[in-house]
Amino acid sequence: MKSKQEAIFSSKTLTYFLQLADTMNYTQAAQILGITQPALTQQIKKLEHTVGAPLFYSVGKKLRLSDAGYTMLKATHNINEVLNQATDEIQQSTSATQGEINIGMLASIESRVFEDFITKYYKQQPEIKITLHTLTRKEIWERLENNRIDLAIMYLPDDSIKNWKPYESRKILNEDLLFIHHDQKLSKQRKIKLKDTLNANWVTYPEGYYLDGVLREAYKNQLVDVPRSVARFTTPDQIRRFAETAMVNTALPASYVISHPGSDQTWMARFDPAINFDLSFVFRKDKDEIPRINTFLSAFDDYLNEESYTERLRKVIGNQN
Repeated sequence: MKSKQEAIFSSKTLTYFLQLADTMNYTQAAQILGITQPALTQQIKKLEHTVGAPLFYSVGKKLRLSDAGYTMLKATHNINEVLNQATDEIQQSTSATQGEINIGMLASIESRVFEDFITKYYKQQPEIKITLHTLTRKEIWERLENNRIDLAIMYLPDDSIKNWKPYESRKILNEDLLFIHHDQKLSKQRKIKLKDTLNANWVTYPEGYYLDGVLREAYKNQLVDVPRSVARFTTPDQIRRFAETAMVNTALPASYVISHPGSDQTWMARFDPAINFDLSFVFRKDKDEIPRINTFLSAFDDYLNEESYTERLRKVIGNQN
């Protein structure tokens, strides 16, 4: 028979509780967990019975954490932090040339430079197994927190994470967002005001994606209407192809635009004021002390020191076209 502690702190119980605390919606949480809503409800009720207090309460149709729920949430995060730290300490004594590295990459990032590097790295370190996951921001932060990925490749700054204390970052390059258009009247402009980019419909990343949020924030700060998006795609290739075919405007990172020359009827300009962000590695503190992670990051630095990220991207794209 399970003890009270085992009933509270089983991996499944904590996972269910954390997911519901994150979404505050039984239906959505159950869908993410891949179980039925009644099954989730039953598990939460069992947990509440075990701790002797309700963890959630409803205000109208909205779910809220109770005081006991906040206590449980803090305890759960503390438990995860202890387990993650223990895992990292164990792994820091492992080999630099063997083991696995799990990487989560933001879905909106052009992946081919990283694919090229991983291919070259495999030839140097064939005993290191690398898995590259394409993820949303939310999935990246969840997997970083649960130690399911070692490194994230993403854009910063990112205000979707409120507590940066457990994390570190390493910048890969600074990016400018470039305006892509088909208006010959604007073709000679090197810089363009946000208010002058509304001359046509747009294609953008989906709502909730990092670059969509960056764009919206920039227009909001300049008190300019947000562009009217007629289509949304998750990758820069999809956005570029739609923009050129449908002759609509868009905005993409400079490294991508420079390495993907457009048609004769496509022009680019920098925004005024500029829209900047960093492409970075993000990882839990001291994760880079694990020998195989340290070796991987050092090899990537050497890879870019030999040739810049933009030049690498241009070469990789050229070889694949």
